[in-house]
Amino acid sequence: MSQSVKRAARIIDAIAADPRTVAELAETFGLHRSTMFRELQALEEVGWVRRRGSGRYTLGSRLAALSKEALDSLDLREAGAEHVRRLQRRTGNTVHLAALMDRSIVYVDKAEDESGVRMYSRIGRAVIPYCSGVGKAILAGLGPAARDAVLAGVTWERYTDHTITSRERLDHELALTASRGYATDDREFEPFVNCVAVPIRTPMGTVGAISVTAIRMVADLDRLKAHLPALREAADAIAREIS
Repeated sequence: MSQSVKRAARIIDAIAADPRTVAELAETFGLHRSTMFRELQALEEVGWVRRRGSGRYTLGSRLAALSKEALDSLDLREAGAEHVRRLQRRTGNTVHLAALMDRSIVYVDKAEDESGVRMYSRIGRAVIPYCSGVGKAILAGLGPAARDAVLAGVTWERYTDHTITSRERLDHELALTASRGYATDDREFEPFVNCVAVPIRTPMGTVGAISVTAIRMVADLDRLKAHLPALREAADAIAREIS
């Protein structure tokens, strides 16, 4: 880890413990006041700290929001753990649980099927939103600004012949997803894999999604769609636990 990142983390820790002025922080860290002021300006620009009218710095709203999203994702995994494994036993297929964390969608839990086939997904790994069932299920439930934020840094890479590679096509797919209440991944990331996903909705909005995934030779898309009632049941149960 670079020295600048370490110092920024230590400054945030110090401010979290006790709001400080530039002079106080400069003395604590043995820096010139102008150097500390530049550090604080950079942290303020990204919303991690904010300057009060008194001149003291405290934690910023952006950092507070990130903390909330991280806690929400942990709550979602804890709330979903039993339901994810029950759904896996019921369907025999791999089940994924994904959470919306600020501007990213992340896998927070996974129960593998018994085939032993390894998939791309890993707990803690970011979801590719435009070519995954859970990604599209979540995106379809977001408002325009939140959807734009998730897709802001997307590179439209073609993984298979079925991959969506433009915002226009994705928006059309998301409108269809919203109207029918579920999303699909029809060989869009891996040519031999498909899945069906449903959103997890709470009074605060869409917070995640749960999916059933299988190798096409084991279960094609139509066969996976037969699990939609079970998927919706699991999604509703998770939503009730975190609401």
